[in-house]
Amino acid sequence: MVDQNTPSYLYKKRGIWYFSKRVPSDVLEHHHKPRIIKCLRTTNQSHAIRLSRMYYEKLEAYWLSIRMQKMDFLLPTQSTTTHHLQSSNTPLLTEAKDTYIRLKGHGKGQVFQRTTERCIEYVAKALGNRPIGEYTSADAATFRDTLFERGLSSSSVTRIFSTIRSIINIAIQENGLDVKNAFARTFIPQKDDKEDRKPIPDEYIRKVQSECYKKDDSLRHLIALVSDTGMRLSEAVGLVNEDLHLDFEIPYINLRPHPWRPLKTNDSTRKIPLVGASLWAAQQLVSQEGFLFPQYNKTGTSNGNSASAAANKWLRSRVPNGCVMHSFRHSMRDRLRAVECPAGIINQIGGWHTAGVGEGYGNGFPIQITHKWLNRL
Repeated sequence: MVDQNTPSYLYKKRGIWYFSKRVPSDVLEHHHKPRIIKCLRTTNQSHAIRLSRMYYEKLEAYWLSIRMQKMDFLLPTQSTTTHHLQSSNTPLLTEAKDTYIRLKGHGKGQVFQRTTERCIEYVAKALGNRPIGEYTSADAATFRDTLFERGLSSSSVTRIFSTIRSIINIAIQENGLDVKNAFARTFIPQKDDKEDRKPIPDEYIRKVQSECYKKDDSLRHLIALVSDTGMRLSEAVGLVNEDLHLDFEIPYINLRPHPWRPLKTNDSTRKIPLVGASLWAAQQLVSQEGFLFPQYNKTGTSNGNSASAAANKWLRSRVPNGCVMHSFRHSMRDRLRAVECPAGIINQIGGWHTAGVGEGYGNGFPIQITHKWLNRL
């Protein structure tokens, strides 16, 4: 049932709202069909009404431009020609994305590219792949509402908008365009919906490590390796035998990018001393030729998602609610703080970015220093 406040060009089918508008006869030659029908991809009536009014206004503006072009009193040098030339030089959103990846993606790996492409895919599905100058602030607000309806948190929506703004800004600068970035000033309400990953308490870490010793198989080796190094799970999954260096006074992992597993940032490249459960795991894995975890490296790319699913399934009943594999990384920061480890050393151990220009000079702390602090855990 559609109430009387719903526009006549809206209808509902199997719970989903659709926009439907007959094409006027005087512009019919510019369309393939006599009626325009578009799925609005929403079950929310208020959202559907906003979307339909946006489409209605754009169609009316488009049809008016067609009618105006047919009239004799407009000269070719007037605004319609200028607008056409400007639109023809304005890149599509996907073209702007390609420029952004080409200019900013050097050395940032596949995660950066996947994240960028996912953000643009969100926009294209919600608003269409248009020239970047044709999006309006109303479009951006509609896109924001669409993301919230999908269940994304405020922080996730903010990150997506940040990426889109950067993509369009670079395209505007690179092409010398006199257009506005419609996504530049969209208000994002900060809802109390963020789910923080909790660190795993020390007593639970010890229990998990104890069970890893008893089980003594590949998945438990992976969990133990992460537990006392603070590595990202994706970093550990892509390790090969040559990354282990156990025949040294201080055994360590040489964490470096590989074609099958790039690292998240430049700071992620580091040498991690092995202590405790992580040293035990490395000793069990050192005889493994090639990949340390071949079950997650059967294609040209390490499958961190599969490893995460398996590890979290096993951990679920052994750690507090809200704790996952990535929680070991949060715990590492807390454990190092508890022994009063300096922030710069903590950042080097975990591969976290260190703020400040001066912090980027030199080779960092020697492995003897990082080993000393990890040993205190």
